[in-house]
Amino acid sequence: MTTIEDRADRSVKLGEILPILESISDAVFIDSEDGVCLWCNSTCEDLYDITMEEIQGRSVEELEKEGIFSPSVTLRVLEEGRELTIIHENKKGVRLLTTGTPIFDDHGRILMVITASRDITRLIRREQRESAPALAGIENMSGPNSAEILPQGIVARSEPMKNVIALTRRLASVNSTVLITGESGVGKGLIARTLHDEGPRWKNPFVTVNCGAIPENLIESELFGYVAGAFTGSRSGGKRGYFEAAQHGTIFLDEIAELPLNLQVKLLQVIQERQITPVGGVDPVPIDVRIISATNRQLADLVQEGRFREDLYYRLNVVPIEVPPLRERPDDIVPLIRTNLSKCNRDLHENKTINNEAMSILLQYPWPGNIRELQNIVERLVITTSSDVITEEDIFIFIRQAAEERISGSEERSLAAALERAEKGILEEALASYGSTRAIARVLRVSQPTVVRKLRKYGLKKP
Repeated sequence: MTTIEDRADRSVKLGEILPILESISDAVFIDSEDGVCLWCNSTCEDLYDITMEEIQGRSVEELEKEGIFSPSVTLRVLEEGRELTIIHENKKGVRLLTTGTPIFDDHGRILMVITASRDITRLIRREQRESAPALAGIENMSGPNSAEILPQGIVARSEPMKNVIALTRRLASVNSTVLITGESGVGKGLIARTLHDEGPRWKNPFVTVNCGAIPENLIESELFGYVAGAFTGSRSGGKRGYFEAAQHGTIFLDEIAELPLNLQVKLLQVIQERQITPVGGVDPVPIDVRIISATNRQLADLVQEGRFREDLYYRLNVVPIEVPPLRERPDDIVPLIRTNLSKCNRDLHENKTINNEAMSILLQYPWPGNIRELQNIVERLVITTSSDVITEEDIFIFIRQAAEERISGSEERSLAAALERAEKGILEEALASYGSTRAIARVLRVSQPTVVRKLRKYGLKKP
């Protein structure tokens, strides 16, 4: 009978990794390229109520028919030739989240499939229990705890966000320069738009400028415009810039931290003098524009590093508004999901709903991409789900991410981290023993470019 050591000898000697795979909290199967079970760890024996002696050498198709697991992720990985994650059950009906990862040789052929499973039944039950009060409170969208939905699309039910809205509305009526801070995707642009729409300038232009999206050699002419003949390729009649386009209205300078230092000086002059000088011109143009800026970076740190002018920082930061990330205002998650789901249903002519099990899992998801990520996810769920009800199975990718953080308690104990740690150790030992990348490639039976890439990945160099 072919053993895992025999199979692994055709590539990196994975047998050296088995003690690490044995120690991790995931249940791990290793199957051959023809779907034969080669090895499993003790966690796998406990979760699937089997022993390695009972399954070693048997096909996963046979084990699937016996109900050891249903369905088999290994068979799907072998059919599709790519990593897959599914939710399935063991023979006791326990719901499992399983990821199957194909291991390829240098010619792109599958050598084996490594699968990692974990029990998500307790995770789902706990998240349902923890999120039940929030879900119950959201079902009734009226009353003192109801969500406030602004015309600009801002949804606020949490106290932190309601405080941001209250401050925004107070500042809308004045002409002070405002700096909006917060992580990417929290809705800084919506806050800027609210400052404009609810203030006295609402009838006049609102002009958005992404300072990080304009090439450095063009940004001055884009901001301040240019006169006829200012440079080669310029329009014969000149061009007005964003500041003139925003006359009597508001200019929103997004990603202000990306503004080059030489333009920071000129922006400071504009704020102080309330006039601009087009590129190639000599006559200043008076402007009446409210300036709002935003950044997801710490400008104070950039000032200390000499990458942002201190005087400009204080001019922009007259009144700051900090928008909290979504993970710090969980009360906003469900109304945001419901609001975006309604919008997607209207736009896509659908009538999708989300059940409470799926909603409770989304409520526990950390949302690193904040509202922008939430909007993308909701739209993708509406487009990709075949049923009218979005269930927890439809969002398994988010369960997987949440499970790694909550169940294992440490990123270091995940399968990927364990494999990387073992791979680095093997390369360190090989580098010390053989020195050259060609020799290492010959011993490990991989290509020399692969060795070079892996050494660079782990920062390993010849001793």
